[in-house]
Amino acid sequence: MPGSEAVKSNKPEFWDIDQDVDDNKSFILKPPEPELVMDYEVEARNYAKAGKASTDIKLTLKKLGVDPVILRKAAIACYEAEINVVAHSKGGKIFAYIYDDRVLIKLVDDGPGIKNIDQAMLPGFSTADELAREMGFGAGLGLPNIKKNCDAMYITSSLGSNTILAFIIFFTPPES
Repeated sequence: MPGSEAVKSNKPEFWDIDQDVDDNKSFILKPPEPELVMDYEVEARNYAKAGKASTDIKLTLKKLGVDPVILRKAAIACYEAEINVVAHSKGGKIFAYIYDDRVLIKLVDDGPGIKNIDQAMLPGFSTADELAREMGFGAGLGLPNIKKNCDAMYITSSLGSNTILAFIIFFTPPES
């Protein structure tokens, strides 16, 4: 499956998983074969095309009958991630792996990496440049909004390297 090589690296990483920790970690690091794969190129600094992938993923999930509340969560998380690639990277790819019970979204960019992932996760922290701010982005809420709208999240990155972000959104809430 494209882009499904193991995500694990020796770079700093961030995990946010509440339910079934081991299952979701292994699902993110080595996902099984999905029912459907969608993939998109994301151009750096191309705000005119920003949001196309997240819109397409949302429309596909809608056609598959995913609950509107879940659609909203998926759209927000995917859009925030896509904007981060546009605003902060040298471009990259988005993969959506759709299963019968969840979607796994994986983004792999071409650098320049995140200096401090824990700091980047803080609401309000931003490294956005002037163009991103002029376009209405750069408030420092991208990663926190992704975390808030997904069920499991993983980031690995370091300065001077690429960033890999993967997150899961279940179509029904996981049982507690």
